[in-house]
Amino acid sequence: MIRVELHSLEVYGFHGVEEHERRDGQPFLYDIELELAEEPATDRIGSTIDYRAVAEVVRRVSDERPLQLLESLAARVADALLAAFASADVVRVRACKPNVHIEGFSLAYSAAAVERRR
Repeated sequence: MIRVELHSLEVYGFHGVEEHERRDGQPFLYDIELELAEEPATDRIGSTIDYRAVAEVVRRVSDERPLQLLESLAARVADALLAAFASADVVRVRACKPNVHIEGFSLAYSAAAVERRR
């Protein structure tokens, strides 16, 4: 098994429960893992999943429409990645919102993780 990973991919998005989050936007961080059943046949980028293309799928999904829940965002990204990359058998997406403010609490970030299997 081969795994292609991207960690802390930052994409600006307009998601959140609060109206100001959807209006003003904020950065979101994504951790992405794609498992391939087979090793690349050659040492060429066309034999594997290009992480630049993965990043573009994440950006496209984020830009499509505002979502309220991190869970929905992570699920949409995971579904789009499986649709875009036929060689991926398993996709894991963790969507994080680093600028969370809950009065009276200290919180580095909130996150939701989704796994999809082919």
